[in-house]
Amino acid sequence: MVLRVALVSEHASPLAAIGAVDAGGQNVHVAELASGLTRLGHEVVVYTRRDDPDLPATVRTDDAYDVVHLDAGPPRRVPKDALWPLMPAFADALRAHLRAHRPDVVHAHFWMSGWAATRAARRLRIPTFVTFHALGSVKRRHQGSADTSPPERVDVEVAVAERATGVIATCRDEVAELAALGVDLDGVDVVPCGVDVRHFTTGAAPLDHPPRREPHRIVSVGRLVPRKGYATIVEALVDLPGVELVVAGGHADGTVEAEQVRLETLAADLGVADRVHFVGQVGHFLMPALLCTADVVVCSPWYEPFGLVPLEAMACGVPVVASAVGGMLDSVADGETGLLVPPQDPQALAAAVGGLLADPARRAAYGRAGVRRARSQFSWDAVAAATAEVYARAHDRSSTAAGTPAAGTAAGRLPALGPA
Repeated sequence: MVLRVALVSEHASPLAAIGAVDAGGQNVHVAELASGLTRLGHEVVVYTRRDDPDLPATVRTDDAYDVVHLDAGPPRRVPKDALWPLMPAFADALRAHLRAHRPDVVHAHFWMSGWAATRAARRLRIPTFVTFHALGSVKRRHQGSADTSPPERVDVEVAVAERATGVIATCRDEVAELAALGVDLDGVDVVPCGVDVRHFTTGAAPLDHPPRREPHRIVSVGRLVPRKGYATIVEALVDLPGVELVVAGGHADGTVEAEQVRLETLAADLGVADRVHFVGQVGHFLMPALLCTADVVVCSPWYEPFGLVPLEAMACGVPVVASAVGGMLDSVADGETGLLVPPQDPQALAAAVGGLLADPARRAAYGRAGVRRARSQFSWDAVAAATAEVYARAHDRSSTAAGTPAAGTAAGRLPALGPA
């Protein structure tokens, strides 16, 4: 069955430069899912908000799916957490496109897209799914007053989950969080994020920059923000002599970020500054080469909705030590492809990393198992196929329900949620 699929991603365009502010894992997910669905023969259109006046209305990608830029608010970059007041206009523009180019299924990404998509599709009888990528309840718990999300985010997420045809969660931890919020789990499917196993591979030639200065190297990758837990790794270095840390992340223009300054100060105070190296943003093309220079890749966030870096490292045959949080509880097989440790625990992290560095045979075994696991369970082709199965079941149900609107799309089911 060939399906016409509309992916909705209000702030995370698949065309965005990965690593820019408010760009990252979700952009990769939407781009790779669109590509994977297209390879399966489905017709895919991605709807995102216009953030540049010079962007064409529609861009045909090399992977044969379209990206449509919807006008909602000023055609310039707006911080993600300031987009909420623009969502009614985004929903209106989306509704017009869905009427004119009716898809078989709508799949929204992130809570604001979920609100806009359920609002736009509510009278059109189109099965509508949402993948949250991150839940406001988790962000609020871990960031507290530093959370800049709109105050109504959690309530909107719960309402969207109840009114959509279904939720496609990325890990079991997210399912548990949804249950705690009172969401009916009968409408929840789990499909993980994926990894490009053609790009992330053991065959990548190691990057020669920066040159190794210590017997062992650990690598950590991601945005330079406190919740990514780089400070925990820096603190662990005190108990890891002969180990250097390479951190890849930051602004594309090379501007030094406040978090890097904080970490450099911490490293100097702990006497490990000469073993901590910031290499800035590393492009997608070079990332496998950097990962392959590591003896161990460390991912130590306080929380992580899913986390793509462990999968990328596993696909490259590098063992992983990761915080036992979020999607990493699913992706990292503890004691098989890597080790899971409590978040924000430098001693536990040092013990796990030190044990692996002292055991080359175990590192090699974890690396081989990681490659097998990434290729068999987390390739984007596998993820796209599992997602398409969820779509197809809903499409079949809506097609056979004579005279009955698809779940979550009846006019009376969705009250006028929206920005105050």
